[in-house]
Amino acid sequence: MGIDEREQTLNQLLVEMDGFDVRGGVILIAATNRPDVLDPALLRPGRFDRMIGVDAPNMDGRHKILQVHSRGKPIAPGVDLLAVARRTPGFTGADLANVLNEAALLTARQDQKLIDDRALDEAIDRVSMGPQRRSHLMSEQEKLMTAYHEGGHALVAAALPGTDPVTKITILPRGRALGFTQVLPEGDKSSVSRNELLNQLAYALGGLAAEQLIFHDPTTGSSSDIDKATKVARAMVMSYGMSERLGAVKLGEDTGEPFLGRDIGHTRNYSEEVAAIVDEEIGRLMTNAHQEAFDILVQNRSVLDELVTQLLEKETLDRKELKEIFSAVVMRPERPPWTGSDTRVPSPLPPVAVPASANGRPEAKPEITVGPGTESPASPLPGGAPPLGPPGSPPAGPPLGPPR
Repeated sequence: MGIDEREQTLNQLLVEMDGFDVRGGVILIAATNRPDVLDPALLRPGRFDRMIGVDAPNMDGRHKILQVHSRGKPIAPGVDLLAVARRTPGFTGADLANVLNEAALLTARQDQKLIDDRALDEAIDRVSMGPQRRSHLMSEQEKLMTAYHEGGHALVAAALPGTDPVTKITILPRGRALGFTQVLPEGDKSSVSRNELLNQLAYALGGLAAEQLIFHDPTTGSSSDIDKATKVARAMVMSYGMSERLGAVKLGEDTGEPFLGRDIGHTRNYSEEVAAIVDEEIGRLMTNAHQEAFDILVQNRSVLDELVTQLLEKETLDRKELKEIFSAVVMRPERPPWTGSDTRVPSPLPPVAVPASANGRPEAKPEITVGPGTESPASPLPGGAPPLGPPGSPPAGPPLGPPR
């Protein structure tokens, strides 16, 4: 019955649109969150013949949105809204408005007159992860295990070249998580390299590796991390062409039915033999990432213990404190070039120079590129999430790293 009503509504809408007089000056505008399931008849010329994608705002857009929503609010003189925009990749305009409203409420509850950086930082965490669960009292053993778990995430991320910087760790329960590790990019990203995805797999499993290394008995707290890492590995194999055995092919078709769920329409367009290879490739990526995370923690055990000691004392560590602790981290070597085949040898020639822009900035010097999907040795930290992000994009979206 629901499908029949939908078809009748669609047919009537098409009839009404065909009845418009082209000289009447009528413009029909509509919005949807699922353009992939629209009927093709709606998108023919003369109907909805133009589609305008509205993505989440970039850093400059977030800065301007924050400036608009901060009008009339008592912002402290030292607050830098650009820094707030940098800490909120993937946030929409409504999310940013909610951040400022939450910060104003927190300021009022503390009998303060001005919104400062501390209130904004807490507001960002509230919007991202939910309010802090002050009623949940962890035992000393649970707090210790949480500290090692989150420390494992952070240490693995810090030891991998090309990973976004770790900006915050906390062992305070928030939302459904007992703690979380925040890994934020320096700027906006529109694509993610294979090396960065491998790094995401490794530091997502860093918490599990830390529990196995220290306590010899992992807990169920790694279920969310394993789920996110598995989705990344599956996308690498089935969507991004990052498997040597399968090559650059797209496996599976998404024909999601909006009224039955997004996954109900996923169809297989490959054989059982290929499905077995997919499972093997996903398992290989996960196993290698798990082993890499474990090896990093073994190599940097003293740094891990110092990080946990600081977490147990302060409960929350910011980027400045983490930078001091991670100064003694032994970095992992760069991964070798990867082209997907031994017959495709990466070129030793650097890319062309970027021409000077109109604003007079100096011409960028090219760096030696060792191969596709790898970072230049001179640039260990690429600029710009997404998370994990929207369907079809690498998990860079929410701004937070894998929560426990």
